[in-house]
Amino acid sequence: MRILLGSSEVHPYSKTGGLADMVGALGKALAQAGHQVGIVTPLYAGIRERFPEMVKLDWHMDLPLGPRHVQGEVWTLTPSPQLTIYFVHQPEFFFRSGLYQQAGGVDYPDNDERFIFFSKAVVHLARYLPWRPEIVHVHDWQTGLVPILIQHQALQEGWGNRPRLCFTIHNLAYQGIFPGPQYALANLPPDYFNPNGLEYHSMLNCLKAGIAYADAITTVSPRYAREITTPEFGCGLDGLLRKRQTSLTGILNGVDYEEWNTTHNPMLPHPYSARNLAGKELDKVALQKELGLPTDAGVPLFGSITRLADQKGLDIQLGALEEMLSSGIQFALLGSGSPIYEKAYQTLARRHPGKVAIRIGFNQGLSHRIEAGSDFYLMPSRFEPSGLNQMYSLRYGTIPIVRVTGGLDDSVIDISEDADKANGIKFTAYTARALAKSMRKSLVLYGEPELLRHYRWNAMTADFSWNRAVEQYMKVYSNNWGLRPSAVSIQR
Repeated sequence: MRILLGSSEVHPYSKTGGLADMVGALGKALAQAGHQVGIVTPLYAGIRERFPEMVKLDWHMDLPLGPRHVQGEVWTLTPSPQLTIYFVHQPEFFFRSGLYQQAGGVDYPDNDERFIFFSKAVVHLARYLPWRPEIVHVHDWQTGLVPILIQHQALQEGWGNRPRLCFTIHNLAYQGIFPGPQYALANLPPDYFNPNGLEYHSMLNCLKAGIAYADAITTVSPRYAREITTPEFGCGLDGLLRKRQTSLTGILNGVDYEEWNTTHNPMLPHPYSARNLAGKELDKVALQKELGLPTDAGVPLFGSITRLADQKGLDIQLGALEEMLSSGIQFALLGSGSPIYEKAYQTLARRHPGKVAIRIGFNQGLSHRIEAGSDFYLMPSRFEPSGLNQMYSLRYGTIPIVRVTGGLDDSVIDISEDADKANGIKFTAYTARALAKSMRKSLVLYGEPELLRHYRWNAMTADFSWNRAVEQYMKVYSNNWGLRPSAVSIQR
């Protein structure tokens, strides 16, 4: 198939979270499976300097954005013969210090303009690229208008045999909601701005647009696909998701094992494997030294690499750590986000010198070393659509401690579920006490070397490769293959 992906971030070019990892790995895996793949993403500040082999296309875009027209260019990279990255170059919108937010964690006030323009650029490339994509697969609210823009052009502008449209929800909590008058930026008829379409309590909802008008909807784990059809997790869109439930599929994200591996990884000082774990202990000592913690291979080390946001269960994690740090453990965290949480974790480190190491920011190499050097990985999320770090942890033999929600439940096996296949520790109640109880269980596990090796073997041999996920995406694409443009009704 000829497949065009659209995403506001793509690893290794830009990243704030799992969206970038997923889209980058999915594009790579689809190309390795023999499909022709393009990925459209913004050209943010600094990318050209890091990838000087980038080539400027003889391609000029002049796209309407409400009452004005905005110019854009296209630059490309070709990581493999089957894969091309198309970077949308628009300095006014994308040459900024952050992808979505300015200093202090405040959203850019023109994010509506920035990403409606980006959605129109995706549509423009989908329509005019010489290789004529057959599938357009877009991700999250930043590309939520792509399906309706393509459907409208197919109906009104003679775009015959339009591509099939797949929309993936990575996190329903982030919807791209803007004041109603900003709908004018879409340059669409007023008909679509109604409760069945893009309107949400008189506001413009970009994520809702993607759900309402895509041919197929996916989300990033089977459990999350079920959860978001309920009022508890539906974030106000559960009614629409129940209405579109027959078009909704949950596909657990995969892991790029070419990058996330313990045997040939330049970011790890010592290689190791499921059969030979000696290097993992050496990586632990090296991590302790790097972070300024006392070097002692016998001290249980808990790790966390996370976006500092309420979703991630940081309030109960702080509470559990207050209780557990008296138990002779160490804790290392890498992350950034809410200034409140940044300050709280830095205060925790000052109060527990020699036990807690906090690094604020993003550091890809350190994230690998924390995954490898930790004994246990904390992921007590309030909700978690898919989660990737628990799967990275499994491959690194670092036992995840997770709350039963979303992709965490789909990927981690507790001993109470299957003793033979156990690879992690789960808890259900969203409380610091429940997390602390799970941490105490992990200390019991740490004191039983044979059982710990059993867990680590199960963890490191679990298969979350993208081959599995690609097969499922191909089924979704193929199930929508026979649809004719007229078969998909546009709700007005």
